[in-house]
Amino acid sequence: MSKTVADVMSHDPIVVRAETPLKEAIQILAEKRISGLPVVDDVGKLVGIISETDLMWQETGVTPPAYIMFLDSVIYLKNPATYDRDLHKALGQTVGEVMSKNPITISPNKTLKEAAQTMHDRNVHRLPVLDNDCQVVGILTRGDVIRAMAAS
Repeated sequence: MSKTVADVMSHDPIVVRAETPLKEAIQILAEKRISGLPVVDDVGKLVGIISETDLMWQETGVTPPAYIMFLDSVIYLKNPATYDRDLHKALGQTVGEVMSKNPITISPNKTLKEAAQTMHDRNVHRLPVLDNDCQVVGILTRGDVIRAMAAS
């Protein structure tokens, strides 16, 4: 019988809220040695995920968009809208300002194979596991999948 996400996921994952100060989220990630946290609203529904990748913006800062002047017009070589988003990530003070919205999720009854395929196809390191009410019931990481494969 093939394993399901529920068999392998971490149950009751640590979650943060969008209002959580960034420093607090960074502390949790460092102390618990985890690389990402689901972000939930007041009723526990998933609204985003904050990961080490989102936090790297804090350290690296942002380079202004490259542009060239051509016949008195400014031509951006990068998308200024992306720049605004990146700038916001670099300057954010709360989890909500730097989190990734609409994270890829999975349900607990999916097979481990489906989860691994999703992670591979979407290039994500973790999948929040949601029940039918969009409540976070667990988190599945690439490490969880690898450990389960090693154990079988």
